[in-house]
Amino acid sequence: MSMIEEYKQKRALEDKQNYSVVKANSLIQQSRFYLTTQEQKIILYLVSKIKPEDKELSFYEFDIIEFCNVCDIDSDNGKNYKNIKQTLKNLRDKSIWVTDENGDETLYAWLDHVKVIKKSSKVTLKINELMKPYLLQLSSNYTQYTLYYVLAMRSQYSIKLYEVLKSYQYKFRCEFDLDDFKRILGAEKYQRHADFMRYVLTPAMTEIGELSDIKATYELYKTGRKFTRIMFTIKQLSSKEEWERRHTKINKRLNSKNPEGQVTMFEPSITAKE
Repeated sequence: MSMIEEYKQKRALEDKQNYSVVKANSLIQQSRFYLTTQEQKIILYLVSKIKPEDKELSFYEFDIIEFCNVCDIDSDNGKNYKNIKQTLKNLRDKSIWVTDENGDETLYAWLDHVKVIKKSSKVTLKINELMKPYLLQLSSNYTQYTLYYVLAMRSQYSIKLYEVLKSYQYKFRCEFDLDDFKRILGAEKYQRHADFMRYVLTPAMTEIGELSDIKATYELYKTGRKFTRIMFTIKQLSSKEEWERRHTKINKRLNSKNPEGQVTMFEPSITAKE
């Protein structure tokens, strides 16, 4: 491959990674689902292909290798490549609960259509038609962010927490009952506070702090001896140096092709208030 062709491929890849993801705030803030990191990236990659002028959800065809390259999955790893088809099947069988303003809950499938084209590495996917109100022609109460900022994340909780924080960024803060917050993240199984901190909140906050376009801090509050509430403060990155440091880390991770799921654990300090 010539240097010109390599350059064109690199630019095309960067263009796809910089597509915008646009979702209704209700889909982010009032939904419950359980998706792996890879499954979330597939959905977000599809959502990023929706154009502002689209009035219908389309069938999207992509090459599996292209998807691997865009979403930081090692396309040379036979196991990862093979597992994408199984991941697509699992995703087709999964669903999402969305709560409306009346408190009613609706269960949606994520995908209407999954087709793997025989003797090729191409797949055709279509998001569930019933999800149109949450993804198309949004003029208010929506959140928009760049796909690039979640692609390097490896904890399944990092992506969901990042979306939630972005949806409240205009308020600069948000507060949750801790049990409700676990449900939002799909982390109800972590009943012990130490486990929730170790496996959910700590790695998610670390990745958001290193790989995204926002700065976030949190405080935990107690009722008696038990942590019962959590409050986040959210700010946009303000300095050129901060942007450059994070872009360097994101690009390093995207180019490393490390296996998905290997999250470095750090223990940030927390403030607990009575």
